[in-house]
Amino acid sequence: METTSIQVEGTVHTPGAFDFAALAALPEQIADIGRLIPGRQGGGVWLRALLDVVGPLAQATHLTLHASDGSFSASVPLAAVRDRGIVVYRLGDDPLPVAQGGPMRFYITGVEACAVGEVDACANVKCLGVLQVTGGRGVDTRPSTAREPTALHERAGHEHL
Repeated sequence: METTSIQVEGTVHTPGAFDFAALAALPEQIADIGRLIPGRQGGGVWLRALLDVVGPLAQATHLTLHASDGSFSASVPLAAVRDRGIVVYRLGDDPLPVAQGGPMRFYITGVEACAVGEVDACANVKCLGVLQVTGGRGVDTRPSTAREPTALHERAGHEHL
């Protein structure tokens, strides 16, 4: 199921939905993520801009990223991604195509390969539907060993990263 907005919910003051126009209206836009993550295309907004709008509560410790179809989720420490996370939502002036992980996609700058820690490349979630702020680790279906990522991406038809 494709979503045209991203829900930000959980342990926050003001949960909300952000569609293309709402994301474009936020400060801290990134015109070309390829400058931060070589080989990637699109434009987006820093995660902290969304968090500034919804206002995580003091007890918020984690961010769980859910694919819109419910097939994948990753839970990462909020402090580790607050200033490194990017929500990519456009390619030029148009929404990010599904073929590139759209209409919303999450990237973390400066991450290593999958299955190497709490913040790794497997937390770069395609077809992002929900950002859930929690007061503890949330649901996480990422691979737990270095061998699992390739099989996961092949089963899901995903590119690695």
